[in-house]
Amino acid sequence: MKYMLLVYQDEQVLDDATRAACYVESAQLAQDLDVSGHYRDASPLHPVATATSVQVRAGKRLVTDGPFAETREQLGGYYVVEARDLDEAIAIAGRIPAARFGTIEVRPILEIAGLPAE
Repeated sequence: MKYMLLVYQDEQVLDDATRAACYVESAQLAQDLDVSGHYRDASPLHPVATATSVQVRAGKRLVTDGPFAETREQLGGYYVVEARDLDEAIAIAGRIPAARFGTIEVRPILEIAGLPAE
């Protein structure tokens, strides 16, 4: 089953050197997950200041700058992994470097018909 591991953290917590080191560790984790057959996709995101939110209400599109919700932690990146079960996905989430200073949300991916294949 595929799981999305959403990486939440306070963007202001890390200095540039720590962030760069985290990216190196995260890339190594992705390589390790690829070797073990768990890796499907991963990427950090640009800062939340670059976000744009889109809503459609009564047939009209509303576009606003910034994220949809104001929170203490921001969505900073993601991993998509293949895991036997939730326990294995949680174990992988615990290996993500950002788990040391942020939160990793683990969610199963709902696979529906009609989507393009990998």
